[in-house]
Amino acid sequence: MKKEAMLYEKLENNNVQCALCNHRCKIAPGKFGTCGVRQNVEGTLYTLVYGEAIATHVDPIEKKPLYHFLPGTNSYSIASIGCNFKCGFCQNWQISQINKKKQSGKLGTDILPEDVVKKAMVNNCKSISYTYTEPTIFFEYAFDTAKAAKEKGIYNVFVTNGYMAKEAIDEIKPYLDAANVDLKSFKDEYYKKSCGARLQPVVDNIAYMHKNGIWVEVTTLIIPGLNDSTEELFDIAKFIGSVDDKMPWHISRFQPNYKMTESEITPIATMKQAMEIGKEVGLKYVYLGNVNEESNTFCHNCGNLLVRRKLFSSEPGNIEGGKCNNCWSVIPGKWEA
Repeated sequence: MKKEAMLYEKLENNNVQCALCNHRCKIAPGKFGTCGVRQNVEGTLYTLVYGEAIATHVDPIEKKPLYHFLPGTNSYSIASIGCNFKCGFCQNWQISQINKKKQSGKLGTDILPEDVVKKAMVNNCKSISYTYTEPTIFFEYAFDTAKAAKEKGIYNVFVTNGYMAKEAIDEIKPYLDAANVDLKSFKDEYYKKSCGARLQPVVDNIAYMHKNGIWVEVTTLIIPGLNDSTEELFDIAKFIGSVDDKMPWHISRFQPNYKMTESEITPIATMKQAMEIGKEVGLKYVYLGNVNEESNTFCHNCGNLLVRRKLFSSEPGNIEGGKCNNCWSVIPGKWEA
C-alpha cells in the first residue's frame, strides 16, 4: 500500500530529502531511496510497503535474540521487503534484498496494524517484533502498529542495524520497549565496504536508545577473516562497556550464506575467545548464539543461575521481581510481562 512517508523534507524542483535513516537520501522525482521502498512521486515521498508484510511468524523472544526481555514468551514477528544495507552475508537476503525499485506489484500479504495486534493477542504474544529485514525502512507501518500494540498492553521490539536517524528514534521511543542492534564491526571501512554504510551512527544510536530508556541488547556476527581479530573484538566489547557494562552482548556464529557461501563457518574457539574478551573488559552478560550449547544467565554479583537457556528455549527460575533470589541484586532487563 502506498502511504505518504514520515520524516522527510520537500526541496526545490520537487526533490525531497528523507530523514528516516542516516543515509538521508536526496531523492529526485520518480526516484527511490537507498532502501528501494520509498519513492518520490511528484515532490511527495511515499512508502510503498505500508501494511504489506512479506513475513509474519510467532517466534520465541530468544530468537531475536533478546535474553533479558520477557524470557520464555513469544513475539509476533513481522517484516516488509527491503533494507537500507547491502550486506553480502545477509541471512534473510531473499526478502531484504528485493524492493519496489527492482520489482513492482505486491510483494507480500495485506495485514494492517490493527490486524497485526489482533494476531499477536490471539497467539498470546507478549510483544511484537519488527524484524527479519530492517524495521526502519517500513517505519510508518511499524510506528502505527506499535502505537496500537501499546494501547493493548503489548510490548514492541526492533531488531535493527541501528542506522536510523535520531529523529526516527525520537518519534518511536514512546512506543518502543526494546531493541537488538547489530554491531557488525568496529571499523568504518568494514561498514562502507560490506554494508554500504558507516559505523558512527550505529554506535551513537546504541548509546542514544539506552539513554532514552529503550532496553538494548547488541549482537555481533563474527565472520572469519573480516571482524574476528582480537583487537576488533576488544574494541567492540570496550564500547559496549562504556555505554553499560550490563548491556548483553550476543556473539553470533556465521553460517555461509548469500554472496559468501564459500566462506568458513565461525570456529567455536573464536566464539569462546570473544566471550572471554567480553568478560575480560568487564561485561557482565555475554552470550553465544547460533551454537548448540547452553547460554545461561548468571547473576553478575553472586553467580547464581538465573535462567537456563539453550537455543531458543528459556527456563527462568531464580529471578523474583527482577532480582536474583539469592543475593537480591537487581538484574537489568524486563523479566515479567
